[in-house]
Amino acid sequence: MAGKLLDYNLLVENALRGAVREALKRAAEFGLPGNHHFYITFRTDQPGVDIPAFLHERYPDEMTIVLQHQFWGLEPGEDKFQVTLSFNKAPERLVIPYAALTAFADPSVQFGLQFRVQPSAEALARNAAQSGNQNPSADGAGADVTQSAEAGEAKTADARSADARAADAKSDAKPAGGEVVALDAFRKKKT
Repeated sequence: MAGKLLDYNLLVENALRGAVREALKRAAEFGLPGNHHFYITFRTDQPGVDIPAFLHERYPDEMTIVLQHQFWGLEPGEDKFQVTLSFNKAPERLVIPYAALTAFADPSVQFGLQFRVQPSAEALARNAAQSGNQNPSADGAGADVTQSAEAGEAKTADARSADARAADAKSDAKPAGGEVVALDAFRKKKT
């Protein structure tokens, strides 16, 4: 430790991930009270993420799930959580490490957090190939492809508008660690 600076951004981000873990533990034990519900966005390309292959193909970089009415078997652990959601009317088990989370929101109380997660080397290479850039940056700049699914029943128009809002929120956010963000990135636009 001598001679090394403390990374306060990392310490704060880890503490905020702990807040997500505690919220999930309370939801698992007592259920979601009132109108509480969670939007959880995570990198699907991170180590320890275990999702069905068809979801990984559809969301190779990032995915948003909603824990509200139809979720089962929520098991928050110390480093990851597990939950069963319905996709195309079939139950699927997801395992998501807290380290893979990029955003957490509870719109019922206008609360949100955003986290810094570096895309995997595979995601950087894939995004560079798609954009024609043969020199992907190590910091992941330009490699942010956001995709969403709501509780498994993906709604293309809603998912796209949620993606656009989430991307806008990310571009406005500082690159530092965990931060409180505006919930407009997670709200559906009224038409």
